[in-house]
Amino acid sequence: MPPFMVGFDLDMTLVDSRPGIAAAYRALTARTGVPVDAELAVSRLGPPLRTEIAHWFPPERIEEAVTIYRELYPAYAITPTLPMPGAAAAIDAVHAGGGRVMVVTSKIGRLAKLHLDHLGLAADELAGDLFAEEKATALREHGATLYVGDHVADMAAAGAAGIPGVGVATGPCSTDELRAAGAHLVLDDLTGFPAALDRIIRLALEG
Repeated sequence: MPPFMVGFDLDMTLVDSRPGIAAAYRALTARTGVPVDAELAVSRLGPPLRTEIAHWFPPERIEEAVTIYRELYPAYAITPTLPMPGAAAAIDAVHAGGGRVMVVTSKIGRLAKLHLDHLGLAADELAGDLFAEEKATALREHGATLYVGDHVADMAAAGAAGIPGVGVATGPCSTDELRAAGAHLVLDDLTGFPAALDRIIRLALEG
């Protein structure tokens, strides 16, 4: 098999960051006095931070809130975050097959790297602060063969990059929603990824 690059989303694809992000939002509320429903916020992970912050803060305070949240994030969000089922094995399968792994996420790169390092998830490339079609730029730049994600916006990113999207139904979007958004394949979670990898890569390379 020729060399290949598999792109993965981060939140709810490789890592279950809901407990950590909820803790960071609660700390943000304590710091700013602005109530944020942390459980509601983590039920819809995927879009950029500013999109969620805008639900809770007035426009003139959004940038302040983003800055404070990111200052709080390392202390509150890293340790409680867990790998998603099959995440490490999925990355290992790519490397075992001679491929490389890149993580493309809406989270800013330095915070994404803290998660990967803490959980020992070995990504060869990392691109942060990108959402939906914006991710396609990084996917094309690094020659990604396919992109794996839990959100319909991830399938849009794959489509914009001209590569197959593989959905995992572990985030806020259902199997049907992922398929409707263009997923070539939808897995219940990443535990099924290693067995499907050869077939997915052949599909991508033949395409």
